[in-house]
Amino acid sequence: MKTLLALGTLFLCVSFLHSSPSLEGAANSPALTTRARHCQVPCGIYSDKMRIDMLMEDCATIEKAMTALTTMDGEESPSNNQMVRWIMTKDQHAQNIQDTVAAYWLAQRIKAPKDFVRKFGLDDGIDKYYAQLKSMHQITVAAMKCKQTTDKSHVESVRKVALEFSASYFSAEDLKHINSHHDGKH
Repeated sequence: MKTLLALGTLFLCVSFLHSSPSLEGAANSPALTTRARHCQVPCGIYSDKMRIDMLMEDCATIEKAMTALTTMDGEESPSNNQMVRWIMTKDQHAQNIQDTVAAYWLAQRIKAPKDFVRKFGLDDGIDKYYAQLKSMHQITVAAMKCKQTTDKSHVESVRKVALEFSASYFSAEDLKHINSHHDGKH
């Protein structure tokens, strides 16, 4: 019991340090930073297809973690250390998805239609914009649910909505490329 409590405490401390912007430099230390973040300069360097690939890789990792956790849960004496590691991995990849949605797609790539479109009653682009916002919200919520449970339906939701979003965002040529890599899955 003491070991499990210690592992839980360690997990909470690492999670807090990684997510706390108030700890000068601690959250951004190389020891705690596990993924590259996209700049918001704006640098003008975007690779939208790569972001979808990364999202699908995160989904594959989350699904693998869920499978491992479910298997361990059925064992007579599962390794608490391995369970904590799989939980941390699952949660980090779900957080990667949420961070990419917020910092890349919502902050930089999905653009609201120009004001004149709304002023003159033209709805060119507004439906597409709202559909893309809805997709990003659904991905964020499904990623959150991946943290809360080992129910693989949430991973499938992320994948499904990401592919639906892709259909509204990318050209036909780009979609062909994306689908050739994923066939609906990664």
